[in-house]
Amino acid sequence: MLDSVMVELSRWQFAITAMYHFLFVPLTLGLSWMLVIMESVYVMTGREIYKDMTKFWGKLFGINFALGVTTGLTMEFQFGTNWSYYSHYVGDVFGAPLAIEGLMAFFLESTFIGLFFLGWERLTKRQHLGVTFLTAVGSNLSAMWILIANGWMQHPVGAEFSFETMRMEMISFSEVLFNPVAQVKFVHTVAAGYVTAAMFVAGISAYYMLKGRDLAFAKRSFSVAVGFGLASILSVILLGDESGYEVGDVQKVKLAAIEAEWHTEEAPAAFTAFGMPSNEDEETHNAFKIPWALGLIATRSLDEEVVGLKELMREHEIRIRSGMVAYEYLQRLRNGQDTEANRAMFKDHMDDLGYGLLLKAYTDNPAEATEEQIQMAVKDSIPEVAPLFWAFRIMVAAGFWMLLLLVLGFYYNAKREIQNKRWLLRAFLYSIPVPWLAAETGWFVAEFGRQPWAIGEVLPTSVAASSLTANDLVISLSAFIIFYTLLFLIEMFLMFKFGRQGPSSLHTGKYHFEKQQASTTDAGGAGAPSTTAPASPYRGEGS
Repeated sequence: MLDSVMVELSRWQFAITAMYHFLFVPLTLGLSWMLVIMESVYVMTGREIYKDMTKFWGKLFGINFALGVTTGLTMEFQFGTNWSYYSHYVGDVFGAPLAIEGLMAFFLESTFIGLFFLGWERLTKRQHLGVTFLTAVGSNLSAMWILIANGWMQHPVGAEFSFETMRMEMISFSEVLFNPVAQVKFVHTVAAGYVTAAMFVAGISAYYMLKGRDLAFAKRSFSVAVGFGLASILSVILLGDESGYEVGDVQKVKLAAIEAEWHTEEAPAAFTAFGMPSNEDEETHNAFKIPWALGLIATRSLDEEVVGLKELMREHEIRIRSGMVAYEYLQRLRNGQDTEANRAMFKDHMDDLGYGLLLKAYTDNPAEATEEQIQMAVKDSIPEVAPLFWAFRIMVAAGFWMLLLLVLGFYYNAKREIQNKRWLLRAFLYSIPVPWLAAETGWFVAEFGRQPWAIGEVLPTSVAASSLTANDLVISLSAFIIFYTLLFLIEMFLMFKFGRQGPSSLHTGKYHFEKQQASTTDAGGAGAPSTTAPASPYRGEGS
């Protein structure tokens, strides 16, 4: 029976590490494909401005990638240091996609990133474009294999427990690979990364336009960003709906917690837009509901109910009691009483063994748990509702705010009026952090909503942690916070430094800083050159 304080400290350490790491991941995912788009236009048209766009945004991509790798490497080591029983229990299954990610995707991505930066003068245009394309493929393949592993944690398929080895063993790699939760999670996550990159490029381009500098570069970058971003944000919303449907199908507790549905409602279920959820009262106070909406999201129908948390806890109590029987007969098998009768009893209750292990938080022998301990485990079988409820709504609000900005940005850019809409440019600039807010709250919903499970309905978090001391965890947690904060500050310093320098830093001379009134801007949007400013390397190029 592990100390709950040790488990919580280990959870905090992994959560902080993961959330720091994910500050870098979405920008890598999206910016890699935006580089492909920019360089493709360069190869097709031969215009140097698109080559410089690829180089400049590629420089910011490289900074972000390097720090993302640094923060990500430590996460895999934590499975051995802080979650050793987790590694033993599910390593045969969980380790496979992680190993493939390292061999297939990470090395591919890292190799071609080197060629991206060093190959401009050594490769032909088409060869270099191929390198950029393979860099993007590698970064997205990395995400795919990581999310397959994470999807299995949410919805474990293709594996079963072996009492001989006391661990989960893979029985179908194809089921792990094509896990519906993993597939939906992958496309939703990478699309969110594309939106992040689009908002990043659009926000910095808006800054240049507000300052009246590098206008030819800024307008073209903004055009790519809002087009790419609008398609991506629509994909995120569509795939978010698909994700909600999958959650409603296989993770009913998470869905009910996100929506603060304590009671099973008759179809069509209403969506709780706002309210004050309370685990203690098992109620959502002052709830404001939208009729029918939850039924459409969770079941895509108006005649199916959405099960509430109270009903789910009653089901969990039955499964916990069944898990107690599974644990008792598992111990008999482990103690040499390997009879057909004992095997049959264990097999009948094996699917509920994870629920029996919830009692490990209160007793070393779940088979002998008291009634009070059973009720405590039932309470533990659902996550804290209020944080999930509000995190989900923050994520959704951030998503629709970005949708509004990208629609307006696309519209005014298409009309060639974007430079005159300073209020909108400021909104893009100040909204650069918004996609990260959406991504972090989205991951919080995904991972906190899985609790109390490290592996859904298989291995409780309270059992998965290593037996460490509080001193070990406090020291390592403090070191991670200090080190990762330092890396984050380095990232911010470098991004601000090169962002302020702008594309002019690519040349010995400077870009033309056009500061004329909108009336002097030419049809291509590049602006008329000043007689005193250095000549733009793009004079004469239209949009």
